[in-house]
Amino acid sequence: MTQEELLIQIYKKDDRAFTLLYDMYSKSLFSVIYNLIRDHEEAEDILQETFVKIWKNIDSYDESKGRFYTWILNISRNASIDKLRSKGFNNRQKNLSSDNFVHLLDDSNKLNHKIDTIGIKEFVKKLKPKCIQILDLLFFKGYTQQEASEELQIPLGTIKTQNRNCINDLRNFLKV
Repeated sequence: MTQEELLIQIYKKDDRAFTLLYDMYSKSLFSVIYNLIRDHEEAEDILQETFVKIWKNIDSYDESKGRFYTWILNISRNASIDKLRSKGFNNRQKNLSSDNFVHLLDDSNKLNHKIDTIGIKEFVKKLKPKCIQILDLLFFKGYTQQEASEELQIPLGTIKTQNRNCINDLRNFLKV
């Protein structure tokens, strides 16, 4: 089934389409979520929440504004960032034992290896140093544009413009 056919079935709320949607995208979305959250159980919860949001909000997807994968990726990323900012999550993180941190470091190295194997980091490395810095904060570390602005001490408008330009540069590399 093509992505277009899948979207048609999702719009019709076909249950089989939901299963196929999950099968097609759950692994990649989980990787993005886990990279931000660093907690396996929380990442699974957010993944489930993400698919429910996709299912319920499919009518808000607009092909003219971007690819479907980008849309669902943003839903998962935003849900992860919301969880990171929640008071309950932050309190639980303060109470973690040191054993969890060793596990997190191991998982982080595995995830970085996965990102390397699909080649994203290689393309990012080809960008200008400022783009590498901005994309690292926004996409690999989960910063908001406001937080990246503060971290880099660059005006918010400049971060937004540079982010857009960096993404366009990255798209050009990927087209080759």
